[in-house]
Amino acid sequence: MPVEVTNNKAASRYELSVDGDLIGIADYQIDGDAIVFPHTEITPAKRGQGYGAILVRQALDDVRRSGASVVPHCWFVADFIRENPGYANLLAA
Repeated sequence: MPVEVTNNKAASRYELSVDGDLIGIADYQIDGDAIVFPHTEITPAKRGQGYGAILVRQALDDVRRSGASVVPHCWFVADFIRENPGYANLLAA
Protein backbone atom coordinates (compact mmCIF):
# COMPACT_ATOMS: atom_id res chain seq x y z
CA MET A 1 0.00 0.00 0.00
CA PRO A 2 1.52 3.34 -1.02
CA VAL A 3 1.61 5.69 1.99
CA GLU A 4 2.15 9.40 1.37
CA VAL A 5 2.40 12.38 3.72
CA THR A 6 2.02 15.82 2.17
CA ASN A 7 2.00 19.32 3.58
CA ASN A 8 -1.26 20.95 2.51
CA LYS A 9 -0.18 24.53 3.19
CA ALA A 10 -3.52 25.97 2.04
CA ALA A 11 -5.31 23.98 4.76
CA SER A 12 -2.45 24.29 7.32
CA ARG A 13 -2.19 20.56 7.82
CA TYR A 14 -0.15 17.51 6.98
CA GLU A 15 -2.21 14.84 5.28
CA LEU A 16 -1.63 11.09 5.27
CA SER A 17 -3.00 9.13 2.32
CA VAL A 18 -2.97 5.38 1.79
CA ASP A 19 -3.65 4.16 -1.74
CA GLY A 20 -4.84 7.69 -2.55
CA ASP A 21 -7.39 7.79 0.29
CA LEU A 22 -6.99 10.51 2.92
CA ILE A 23 -6.90 8.73 6.29
CA GLY A 24 -5.16 11.17 8.62
CA ILE A 25 -4.38 14.80 9.31
CA ALA A 26 -2.08 16.77 11.57
CA ASP A 27 -3.33 20.36 11.79
CA TYR A 28 -0.78 23.09 12.43
CA GLN A 29 -0.52 26.82 12.99
CA ILE A 30 2.54 28.94 12.36
CA ASP A 31 3.51 31.10 15.33
CA GLY A 32 6.67 33.03 14.48
CA ASP A 33 9.48 30.48 14.19
CA ALA A 34 7.38 27.70 15.72
CA ILE A 35 4.87 25.25 14.31
CA VAL A 36 2.03 24.56 16.74
CA PHE A 37 0.34 21.16 16.38
CA PRO A 38 -3.11 21.43 18.03
CA HIS A 39 -4.79 18.34 16.57
CA THR A 40 -3.94 15.04 14.90
CA GLU A 41 -6.50 12.52 13.73
CA ILE A 42 -6.56 9.17 11.97
CA THR A 43 -9.76 7.76 10.48
CA PRO A 44 -11.30 5.43 13.12
CA ALA A 45 -11.06 2.32 10.92
CA LYS A 46 -7.29 2.88 10.49
CA ARG A 47 -6.36 3.65 14.11
CA GLY A 48 -3.98 1.37 15.98
CA GLN A 49 -2.06 0.43 12.82
CA GLY A 50 0.87 2.84 13.17
CA TYR A 51 -0.39 5.44 10.75
CA GLY A 52 -0.39 8.20 13.37
CA ALA A 53 3.31 7.64 14.00
CA ILE A 54 4.05 7.74 10.26
CA LEU A 55 2.14 11.00 9.92
CA VAL A 56 3.77 12.70 12.90
CA ARG A 57 7.28 11.43 12.10
CA GLN A 58 7.14 12.77 8.56
CA ALA A 59 5.58 16.07 9.68
CA LEU A 60 8.33 16.54 12.28
CA ASP A 61 11.00 15.63 9.73
CA ASP A 62 9.58 18.35 7.48
CA VAL A 63 9.62 20.85 10.34
CA ARG A 64 13.25 19.93 11.06
CA ARG A 65 14.19 20.59 7.42
CA SER A 66 12.51 24.02 7.62
CA GLY A 67 14.51 25.00 10.71
CA ALA A 68 11.39 25.74 12.76
CA SER A 69 10.63 24.51 16.27
CA VAL A 70 7.55 22.62 17.49
CA VAL A 71 4.87 23.32 20.09
CA PRO A 72 2.97 20.03 20.61
CA HIS A 73 -0.46 21.02 21.92
CA CYS A 74 -1.82 17.74 20.57
CA TRP A 75 -1.31 14.90 23.07
CA PHE A 76 -0.37 12.46 20.30
CA VAL A 77 2.44 14.69 18.99
CA ALA A 78 3.66 15.31 22.55
CA ASP A 79 3.67 11.56 23.32
CA PHE A 80 5.45 10.81 20.03
CA ILE A 81 8.24 13.26 20.87
CA ARG A 82 8.52 11.88 24.41
CA GLU A 83 8.79 8.33 23.06
CA ASN A 84 11.25 9.36 20.30
CA PRO A 85 13.82 11.57 22.03
CA GLY A 86 15.60 12.25 18.73
CA TYR A 87 12.86 14.79 18.11
CA ALA A 88 13.13 16.54 21.50
CA ASN A 89 15.51 19.14 20.07
CA LEU A 90 12.62 20.42 17.92
CA LEU A 91 10.66 21.57 20.98
CA ALA A 92 10.29 25.34 21.29
CA ALA A 93 11.94 26.81 24.39
